[in-house]
Amino acid sequence: MEAIDLSAPRNSTIATCLAWAQSCALERLDAQLLLLHALGRDTHDRAWLLAHDTDPVSADVLQRFDALCARRNGGEPLAYITGHKEFFGLDLLVDARVLVPRPDTETLVQWALDLLAHAPRNARALDLGTGSGAIALALRSQRADLHIDAVDASADALAVARANAQRLDLPVCFHAGHWFAALPAAQPRYDLIASNPPYIAEHDPHLPALAHEPHQALTSGATGLDDIAEIVRESPAHLASGGWLLLEHGYNQAAEVAHLLHAAGFAQITSRQDLAGMTRCSAGQWRAAAEK
Repeated sequence: MEAIDLSAPRNSTIATCLAWAQSCALERLDAQLLLLHALGRDTHDRAWLLAHDTDPVSADVLQRFDALCARRNGGEPLAYITGHKEFFGLDLLVDARVLVPRPDTETLVQWALDLLAHAPRNARALDLGTGSGAIALALRSQRADLHIDAVDASADALAVARANAQRLDLPVCFHAGHWFAALPAAQPRYDLIASNPPYIAEHDPHLPALAHEPHQALTSGATGLDDIAEIVRESPAHLASGGWLLLEHGYNQAAEVAHLLHAAGFAQITSRQDLAGMTRCSAGQWRAAAEK
């Protein structure tokens, strides 16, 4: 989004502030959420703006709103500006140390819950590349009996994830390190492994639009498949027989991911579409050699 010199008109009301922000190329929803944030109100309180559209806005709120709009107009994600992002019904704290959780990743969470519905009580799950903790915390919020481990190579990301777990009172065991190497030795096998790993090619033309988000959480080699290939290759040593590996990937990577799963010995390989109808997640079931 092209930066614009923003300066809200003085003596503004709620309505004129919103109209001004939209005239500066901000979407109406973004303008509403930013104004609520500047006012110190909950971002779910959009109805309040409509009921108070003629209320005057103080000079200090106008100054905050100016600054917030300038950041959004410069391409900074709304979630970084407000510090919050809703994901699977959870209010997550987010900042520039982690990727902004996407609604598309809720497809992966729902699929994982569908599969875990057939798992025994006290099933074990692993979230690889947890970031803000979104996947692990969403799963734990829906399955109180679930033991879940979550891994990330970034100490900064784990700090955000741990803060979210504490704030939401959702027990998750966090581990720092690179994929499976982060796990303690002799760890029991998992009934499900889920991951939203980096999957964008290093020179993908879409990367400039994601410049505010951590680069290491986005890209994975020349084709974007380096981390997915590593996870697929190493997962069988950590899955219980009958356990599932679920992966989020790029909209055009389903065939390559299916090939990797097949080559590694997974069965029941299938995919699911995201909210936009793109094939965004793929999965395979692991069976021990004696059961194949």
